[in-house]
Amino acid sequence: MQDIHTIIDALNLEPHPEGGFYKEMHRSMAIIQDLNDLRDKSAYTSIYYLLSGTDFSSWHRIKSDETWYFHLGCDVLISFFDEHKLLQTIQLGLTSKNLQATIPANTWFSAKPLSEATFCLVSCAVAPGFEFTDFEIAKRKELIREFGTSANSIQAIEALTRS
Repeated sequence: MQDIHTIIDALNLEPHPEGGFYKEMHRSMAIIQDLNDLRDKSAYTSIYYLLSGTDFSSWHRIKSDETWYFHLGCDVLISFFDEHKLLQTIQLGLTSKNLQATIPANTWFSAKPLSEATFCLVSCAVAPGFEFTDFEIAKRKELIREFGTSANSIQAIEALTRS
């Protein structure tokens, strides 16, 4: 696990509110108008994002599409609720041979490394660009009320929310 600290230091990663570590790498100078909020936003943003060991990205959603790109470490499991409120998963990494995935805007999702003994490093690109004002961390009881239609869904919500 010593490689994790080397990567965190080398990339100047900081703790992220949803879990893991991140650093914004790019914020587009191109500005667009978000027609939903009628405000100006960067066309896109990108970050490095690292999850390690038993850490996880807690259930959250943003108002833009987010594409994840695998770089290094173990595979990561991304869980999300689809438009039919069904739990879905995407495995990203070398084992799955799936190196990128996009989560649609306003979709509740979470992620965790598949191995507790190591880490995963990804990049995330968001378009229109990420703003913390567009970011919402889920409340466990509300997610269970809306999406807790199966034992698997309830287990995923409970495992990947913080109390």
